[in-house]
Amino acid sequence: MTINLHILRTIWLALLVCVIFAAGCVGPWRDRYLDRGVKKLTQSEIVERFGPPHTARTPALGGDTVWTYRFPMSDKELHPWNPGNLTAGPKTRSSPSPSPFGKSLPGSEENYREPLYCYRYTLAFDESKVLKSWKREDCVPRSGDNGSTP
Repeated sequence: MTINLHILRTIWLALLVCVIFAAGCVGPWRDRYLDRGVKKLTQSEIVERFGPPHTARTPALGGDTVWTYRFPMSDKELHPWNPGNLTAGPKTRSSPSPSPFGKSLPGSEENYREPLYCYRYTLAFDESKVLKSWKREDCVPRSGDNGSTP
C-alpha cells in the first residue's frame, strides 16, 4: 500500500510541476511567437503572421530597421491565469459606439464589454532582415498607473 501511495504522490508532484511550468508559458500569443523568433524570424515571416507593419523606419546609411504594430488586447489575453478573470471580469457600461475599445457596437444586445487596451509592439531587425529584438508597451498609459491619467 505504501508503494502505491508513493507513486501517487510522485505523479501528483509531477503534475503540479507541469502546471506551474505551463503557467509560465502563457500570455499573449504574439509575445510567445516573438520570444521564440528572436534571431530566427525574418521580416517576411512576421508580415505573414501580423500583416504589414503600421510604421516602418529603415535607416538610409544602414543599421537596424524598426517596425511598430498596434494591437488591442484585453486583460484576459494579457493575464490568462489571473483568478479575477475566472469571474465575469471587469466590464464597462457604455452607450453604443463604433469603437471596439470597451464599448458596445451599434445595434448590439450587449451593453457591457470587457475593456480593451492598445499595446505597441516595436520590432528591430538587423541588416539581414532577421528579428533582433522586440518590446511591448502601452500605447497610452492606463489611468491609475503611477497616479496619471491618459
